[in-house]
Amino acid sequence: MTDCSAIVRAWGELTTDELYAFLKLRTDVFYIEQRIDESELDDRDSEPGTEHYWIADEHGVAAYLRTLVDATPTYLDATRVIGRVVTRADRRGQGLANKLMREVFARHDSEPMMLHAQEYIAPLYSKLGFEPFGEVYQEAGIPHISMYRASVPA
Repeated sequence: MTDCSAIVRAWGELTTDELYAFLKLRTDVFYIEQRIDESELDDRDSEPGTEHYWIADEHGVAAYLRTLVDATPTYLDATRVIGRVVTRADRRGQGLANKLMREVFARHDSEPMMLHAQEYIAPLYSKLGFEPFGEVYQEAGIPHISMYRASVPA
């Protein structure tokens, strides 16, 4: 297995091969495996401030997430939003998404953050300091809960 270092790039820094690889993973998991029928390409991947994080191995992208920056917080003071967290089936349970989350924290711990978690995975995000808020809701036919993580003082 190759090195599990996180790669982080803004839209303008991505190669077409990198973009294809993580979009393929997102499509394979969200559309094929989970049968989500909402658009995967939401026009936010290329926004200024969006960062793409992934870990690759000899088979391609093993885990991925992105962070967005919303000008106006949708909850409290959180303008950084983590989303599209995904791990390839053969690499689940190896802590890759956790590693990517910790890379986000290393870069942005001074910022409050939020995410919209599939309900079953919320306990893992709780271990990373996220607290649920609001009611469980359906998104793309899957129960979700919104979660918030306060900034960590330097």
